[in-house]
Amino acid sequence: MKELLKLLKQNSRLSNGELATMLGKTEGEIANQIKELEAKGIIRGYSVILDEELADSDVVSAYIELKITPQPDRGFDEMAKLISAFEEVESVTLMSGGFDLGITITGSGLKQIASFVSQRLATLDGVLSTRTHFVLKRYKEKGILIQDDPGDERGVYL
Repeated sequence: MKELLKLLKQNSRLSNGELATMLGKTEGEIANQIKELEAKGIIRGYSVILDEELADSDVVSAYIELKITPQPDRGFDEMAKLISAFEEVESVTLMSGGFDLGITITGSGLKQIASFVSQRLATLDGVLSTRTHFVLKRYKEKGILIQDDPGDERGVYL
């Protein structure tokens, strides 16, 4: 099953026939394994990896670090669930180190993200501090190269 998951992570559009050929199994076996993985909640969904710059040049992504106060008897889970409900939020992860939660969000511009952080995120009960990092350029996402040949934009001056 690990090999099947690895192939699906690389390209979830592979057909059951293609997966079966690659893994030396039948299409039926692959279909059953995928159903089982979905039923167990191991496979949570399928997604597309975009070159955001080509898809929408106005879109802005940011990674936000949050320090929060864990809730008695609930730890960080309640806050993570609350933050996950925001439409802008793409991912929420519990982290080790200097901050507690890592959040990835997307917006239509710097002002929209700044507004989200200052008016909606930072005002939540239990949020002690935030630190926002804006994504300037993506080179690789989930193992897939976004920029095949990033080139050197600096140019050569003699």
